[in-house]
Amino acid sequence: MENLEKLKTKLKSVEEMLKIELSALRIGRATPALVENIIVDYYGAKTPLKQLASISAPELRLLVIEPWDKNAISSIEKAVYTSDLGLNPIVDKNVIRINIPQLTEERRNSLIKIIGVKLEEVKIRCRATRDEAMKEIGDLTEDEKFKMKESIQKLVDETNKNLESLAKSKEREIKEI
Repeated sequence: MENLEKLKTKLKSVEEMLKIELSALRIGRATPALVENIIVDYYGAKTPLKQLASISAPELRLLVIEPWDKNAISSIEKAVYTSDLGLNPIVDKNVIRINIPQLTEERRNSLIKIIGVKLEEVKIRCRATRDEAMKEIGDLTEDEKFKMKESIQKLVDETNKNLESLAKSKEREIKEI
């Protein structure tokens, strides 16, 4: 049964990974999750933005990044600008402001396709995790093996439902804005 607990943990991490990836999609609404994982070259060290600054969304379409080290402003600005999010940071003294533009219909459709791709990627990871768990089934009777395989498949099916629910929720969010 420890095999099932290990599988549950791995499947939860797959779910969390999808949540993180979906939160980073730009949907026309300002949210700190959009930029917090951008990697900044901070004095030669690759550092996530959330470790270098406070990030807030004071308005619906505005993000404000306030670095703790004011010397990091140009590095942060460059990292945000060169990220694949298509954002244009504006330096305003000791803070960086990012206006989040309204989504076009074309961008909405491409985001929905991206969600589909990300969903398929995590489903593949989920299946690989299931296959690993199936291989780890040890010396059991045929009935026990069958029950174990059923339990494993049930966990994977639940996770897939959760993953699809997350993706559908994000799609609805994109269509509403």
